[in-house]
Amino acid sequence: MLGAVQRNLRQPTVVKAARGLSHFGEHAAGWLAVGVLGAALNRSRRREWLYAAGGVAVAHGASIAVKRVVRRPRPDDPSVEVLATTPSRLSFPSSHASSTTAAAVLFGGLLGPKLTRKRLVGVLVPPMLLSRLVLGVHFPSDVLAGSALGAAVALVSRRVSKRRLEQR
Repeated sequence: MLGAVQRNLRQPTVVKAARGLSHFGEHAAGWLAVGVLGAALNRSRRREWLYAAGGVAVAHGASIAVKRVVRRPRPDDPSVEVLATTPSRLSFPSSHASSTTAAAVLFGGLLGPKLTRKRLVGVLVPPMLLSRLVLGVHFPSDVLAGSALGAAVALVSRRVSKRRLEQR
């Protein structure tokens, strides 16, 4: 399946975009920067933005912890060309998928009515998940599990931050 995704989508512009997403999502750095920027620009909701960024960091950390337990190697098949470097040889779950899904869920609740959580998830998550397949660095199950993990962490994070903010 991964080979088929690459064969059908490996166009220069698609690969370039996938690499850009990969760089942005590496170690959740792009999403953490968005959270800090949101806190700086939206003073009235600063704590909410910082809690959301913290949730993204936790989702990323959780994915790394699961990777180290599962220890599934990245794709290694002649039909798959690896088009990006990775910080480790471990594949399951996708940390990019975890942090992107967490960011979409958590930041989506802070951006106003035009960018609802569902819309932001629909706009941000599929391209990141697909980019990991196009680059040949994850199996489809890696990105799906990573996204599910990110969503679960985001939901717990949202509940925890809501309680803490209400206690103030």
